[in-house]
Amino acid sequence: MSYYFSKVLDTSFDEAIDKVTKELKEEGFGILTEIDVKETFKKKLDLDFRKYRI
Repeated sequence: MSYYFSKVLDTSFDEAIDKVTKELKEEGFGILTEIDVKETFKKKLDLDFRKYRI
């Protein structure tokens, strides 16, 4: 059983985040917490990482 879902969009990272957030809201869902992996890696480990959000 797989719980992972992936979709490639023809849009920028920030536009994709905005679109997903909007669509979730329209379906009655919200985002309880968000982890910006790139920012966390930089702050905690001083490592560069690609844009990635959980």
